[in-house]
Amino acid sequence: MPHIHDKIDFTSEVFIVYKNKVLLRKHDKYKIWLSIGGHIELDEDPIEAAEREVLEEVGLKIEIHDSLLKYRGSREGYIELIPPRFMNRHRINENHEHISLVYFARSDSDNVKVSGDDISNVWKWFDHDELDDKEYGINDNVKFYARRALDELFTD
Repeated sequence: MPHIHDKIDFTSEVFIVYKNKVLLRKHDKYKIWLSIGGHIELDEDPIEAAEREVLEEVGLKIEIHDSLLKYRGSREGYIELIPPRFMNRHRINENHEHISLVYFARSDSDNVKVSGDDISNVWKWFDHDELDDKEYGINDNVKFYARRALDELFTD
């Protein structure tokens, strides 16, 4: 998707856990392992973007982990949003940056369905030990988030 703003875009990214594994995809352009996610469109909030991106990219329905949400009230025209577990700002190129809202989520399935429209069709469910495998060359920040997601959401 093209950038929404000239200088900085906001993105949602999701570390999805199924049992004892976390899902990562190899970015088609940058050739690095990342979580699932993408730009937050102008007509959606970060949670809607996270759920949409996951469904579009890997065909999974998720439940976003909400341990940080302290107030759960809602009324017409008002809803509490699940806070991200982490946030970061990173450079895409010399003229553009992303501010990324990082979420953790569970899926009740590991059956990834990559659509024909999605350019990136390389993905893998990683267990804790595989994250350190030098064959994959996963960046430290991605390993950190992936491990935290596994530590918080792993179920037998």
